[in-house]
Amino acid sequence: MSKLPALSDMDIRQLEAFSSVIKHGGVTAAARALNRSQPSVTRMIQELEMAIGYSLFTRSGPRIRPTSQALRLHEYVEHALIALHQINQRALEIGREEQSPLIIACTSAMASGLVPAALKRVNTDQPVHLLNDSAEQTMHAVINGVAEIGICSLPLEHSGVTLHGIGKSRCVLVVNQDDPLAADNPVSLASLADRPLISPYHPYRLRHRFERSLKNSHLNLKHAVETNSSVNILSCVRAGLGVAIVEPITAYGVPVAGVAVRELDIDIPYYFGIVTPQGKPIRPAVLLLIDAVQQVAAAMLTEFSWLGPEHHKQVMSQLRHEAER
Repeated sequence: MSKLPALSDMDIRQLEAFSSVIKHGGVTAAARALNRSQPSVTRMIQELEMAIGYSLFTRSGPRIRPTSQALRLHEYVEHALIALHQINQRALEIGREEQSPLIIACTSAMASGLVPAALKRVNTDQPVHLLNDSAEQTMHAVINGVAEIGICSLPLEHSGVTLHGIGKSRCVLVVNQDDPLAADNPVSLASLADRPLISPYHPYRLRHRFERSLKNSHLNLKHAVETNSSVNILSCVRAGLGVAIVEPITAYGVPVAGVAVRELDIDIPYYFGIVTPQGKPIRPAVLLLIDAVQQVAAAMLTEFSWLGPEHHKQVMSQLRHEAER
């Protein structure tokens, strides 16, 4: 069993050097970005490798390439460096008696299609940090106290968070504006037969719901492109690569020229929730933002409804039951 390095064995400067080499693709560029000499960066990388007990880069002449272990480590180093930067910023703000920023964690759909309009309604004069990541990482940011509020799709079955409510709407169809389907509203699900689909990459959240609807209607599935971004889906549809069933937040909140949004003749539900860290006091700005998100969603989305947190178990039970049919 390899010996774990003591924290004192890993200098922050070593982690910064390691991260910089990964991001800039070489020692020379990393040294330039850090305003350090190339030999000093090389030495810090070597010291870090000695501390952790394995090589981070393979070397071929002047070129280096990160190992698979280095790429896995880099994710955690980046999170640690960002956290240290935030600690430094908060310490300075406390010293200057400045108001700390409102930190919001959410998925990219929420960050682009819903939250900006909600912030406009709140009209807060305090700084805002808007972090967008996967639904899983959004939850982790709230659980770990990095963010004061998290907004993402269900499920939200996590200890360490307080659920404030669930927004419910319907998925929509997006097609190229020149597609014959753009003339219909609503669009029949049967009319998607044999059409190439642009699909979310994640199979366990929204995608499995519309796949089930298509299969129940005995429609062939032809996934032309799979991607982890709703904005990417809209861009692919605009390029004429296919049609897509998407969550309504991005479709209505980030309209794309050349893309038509149409209702479907079948209800494929979309749910999202708002959470805060459990047991932590909630600042007034967070409560105002929760209300603003509901107001913006109600104005933007078709057949929108807001469910209390007590409905989460029932909603998840219903979704699991439908998935098993």
